Amino acid sequence: MRLMQKLVVGILLALVLGVNAFYHGKAVAQKVDGQAPEASSDWVAEIEKIFIRSEDCKQCHDRHFEEWKGMREQTPDLKTFGRVDAALLHGTSFESPVFRTVLGLWMQTNPTAEERARCLSCHAPAVTVFPQHADKIVNQILSGKVEVEGIGCASCHLINSTEKNPGSPPTFKVQPGKVLYGPYADPEENLVHPASQSDLYRGANYCAACHFDKVKDVTRRDLPGEILQGTICQDCHMEPSTGSSTSKRGAMTRAIGRHWFRGVVIPGILLKNRNLQAEWMPRVDIEATKSSTAVEGTVLVRVGSLPHSFPDGDPVLKQFFLTITVKDAKGLVLAEGVKKFGLPYEQILRGPIPDPFVKGGTTRRVPFSLTIQGGSAPASVEAVLTYALIPEPTPALKERYLATLTNDQDRATAVKIIEEYTQPRVLTFRTKSL
Repeated sequence: MRLMQKLVVGILLALVLGVNAFYHGKAVAQKVDGQAPEASSDWVAEIEKIFIRSEDCKQCHDRHFEEWKGMREQTPDLKTFGRVDAALLHGTSFESPVFRTVLGLWMQTNPTAEERARCLSCHAPAVTVFPQHADKIVNQILSGKVEVEGIGCASCHLINSTEKNPGSPPTFKVQPGKVLYGPYADPEENLVHPASQSDLYRGANYCAACHFDKVKDVTRRDLPGEILQGTICQDCHMEPSTGSSTSKRGAMTRAIGRHWFRGVVIPGILLKNRNLQAEWMPRVDIEATKSSTAVEGTVLVRVGSLPHSFPDGDPVLKQFFLTITVKDAKGLVLAEGVKKFGLPYEQILRGPIPDPFVKGGTTRRVPFSLTIQGGSAPASVEAVLTYALIPEPTPALKERYLATLTNDQDRATAVKIIEEYTQPRVLTFRTKSL
């Protein structure tokens, strides 16, 4: 009997020690691989104490949540155009494979910790409060396993002021705390969070805090265009509607703005006001002279007084190309040159952010000189302005980034994104007879 007792105790002890060793080994392996559940819970919880998750806001604000996330009914235009220059939902800022690809390419250029935090400050406003977690967020984005939110409800509604000096964008200031800010003077009382009005939410300077190349002066509340005086970003990009900001029965009905932030290239917005097209779209003029050996001159790219840049909402990645072609009377090309404007990945966020080539209220003068082969007679010169949404990486940079991806499917997705988003698209053109 005693022998049996000792045997049972020995077996139980061996099982306890074995199970303990198994889980201890598993925990050690997880820590080595960086996959332990505990590895990120502490810092994620620290962020979410201030930047509450949007799923929590959904309990009362289900309409805005579904629009922000792209779950609610949308216009046919928004469903048709899946590209970033048509409608990039703020709720997918971290999930977007485009952002992951661009960030992955840029990270291969070895940005400093300050540059990495600066990059994320608009894509994840929480970084302005928790800069020490910027690298952890970058690693999650690149791995495709993101636990934190990028641009969530709290990211926007904790903003209560902007810098008056636009020299170091972004210019928004987050106010950590329980109070959530918005445009209403009489926010409804609730037991979840206090609310307060801020005039910032009815000003262009609110959006320009991140989309800072869109206006002449990011500190101004209004857009000083000749035709659309008094119009602000929200008038077009947050489709006006009527209803309640909450799902509470009997909640106050008033003018509200949709939260899917439609891109202005969608036809419905451009056609809404024909004057917008005339005021906003860039125009090209050509001044040129010819000789027996060359055609020389200047291309003038004029942008109307409406302070809006084109295209898309990103202030640093856009690339512009001005192609100048000289032809003879039969239309044969005698000479051609391409002028490129925009930063490569290696220069992005290194130093001051330059103005984009196409900027509201400006005229760019681009000189050119094209040599003509002897005996040819130039008859016309043509200027075509095109744009791409992201820089084209060098072959070496592209290869380094693709090598960091773990499977062929991710590499194929990245290659497709790079090919599509670096493809030039026509903005405008002009032909001048010589």
